[in-house]
Amino acid sequence: MPAHRSKSEKKEEEIQLRRDPYDVLGVSRSSTDQEIKTAYRKLALKYHPDKNANDPKSADMFNEITYSYNILSDPDKRQQYDSAGFEAVEAENQDLELDLSSLGAMNTMFAAIFSKLGVPIKTIVSATVLEEAINGSVPTLPLTLGKPVSRKVEKQCAHFYSIRITEKESQAGIVCRVQSADKSKFKLLYFDQDENGGLYLALQEDSAKKGKLTSAGMYFLGFPVYKLDQPSNNMVKRDPDAAFFKKLEGFQPCEISELKPGVHTFAVYGDNFFKSANYTIEVLCAGSFVEEKENLRVVEAQISSKRIEISKFESEYKQVIAQFTEMTNKYAEEMQTIDELLKQRNEIHASYTVTSQTKISSSRSKKKVVLKDDKKASIKDGSKKKWSVKEGTHVPVRQVVKDVVTTLMGQDETHQAPLTANDVEKLHAYEIAFSGMVFGVPPPLFKHI
Repeated sequence: MPAHRSKSEKKEEEIQLRRDPYDVLGVSRSSTDQEIKTAYRKLALKYHPDKNANDPKSADMFNEITYSYNILSDPDKRQQYDSAGFEAVEAENQDLELDLSSLGAMNTMFAAIFSKLGVPIKTIVSATVLEEAINGSVPTLPLTLGKPVSRKVEKQCAHFYSIRITEKESQAGIVCRVQSADKSKFKLLYFDQDENGGLYLALQEDSAKKGKLTSAGMYFLGFPVYKLDQPSNNMVKRDPDAAFFKKLEGFQPCEISELKPGVHTFAVYGDNFFKSANYTIEVLCAGSFVEEKENLRVVEAQISSKRIEISKFESEYKQVIAQFTEMTNKYAEEMQTIDELLKQRNEIHASYTVTSQTKISSSRSKKKVVLKDDKKASIKDGSKKKWSVKEGTHVPVRQVVKDVVTTLMGQDETHQAPLTANDVEKLHAYEIAFSGMVFGVPPPLFKHI
């Protein structure tokens, strides 16, 4: 029976079986983004499931092509792969890309549900549409600068438009924008034409919600213009810090910055899951937007610089956060240790106080018992005890006082009870012993004599 393999072992085996993305797409490591994109489109059309039904090998090849392109088309992922291979690429973080035209009704419904729940699902242009464009078999409608056209396009279908650009208009710059008042999802496409008249997809801009509508635009102003892919809502909710640092990660320059004089082709692709998309397309000459062009250039240059700054700041921020976390943990540990030590100290103090009071109380109780017993014994045996003090014997005064107080009285100096006849007799014997010396015992000892 074969040994059970862990998920990590299976993943490592999958990584080892993967081919180099550059080899998969048939490009070199020095290839440009446009060369990589062109190679991907040709291979994707060749191995697309729609053209290779019931062919598992073609399906696997298509998945491998898509996976490789997902890495090489992303500047950051491409850099990660170039530096450390597949292990540096987070495959599970890559967005899912679907060709909705190849999905059944049930799968399309699930995709729509996931999209509503916030799962980032990227859709690709139908292979059928791309193939028809390459074959030059698509109908094209003419556009006029400054005149918008409103239409409705079916889902996973495209409307193609052609427009002629003059030398003057080319130098002034061209803007193509599409809007949908009912917030339909669509893609704005730009096609390059080859020598045989075939159209190859060169640029793609997905619609985005802006206020009460969805829109997409392409700007050919003679200088690098950037596009921005925002992080998903799930990332923003899950990790706001990571979302912040990735906010400008998708700020990348467009591959094409100007349109040469001649005929150019745009298209609007319906990207809704189930219904057709209503839209309005318009192509403008940027000659009357001189100030706006300059403002855009300045702002995007600042954003580009800020993107580099944020990338550097991210590492510094993470270091500070790590230090802050370490200090916070140490603070909590030290606070806990101090509280524990103070608690032990208080317990020791409390124990000492209780023990001392108990000992004092016990000592006093024992002393009272001893004093009472001694007093009773003294009184009981007072008549029998004889003093053997010889005349002329010198006894220290302090010793006399101590003997008198402890022996005769059995209690302290504040004793007020009268002395017995036997006590007086004994005191008289002391007087004889001192040969007439004045016995200076303070009251109340002789108060009642």
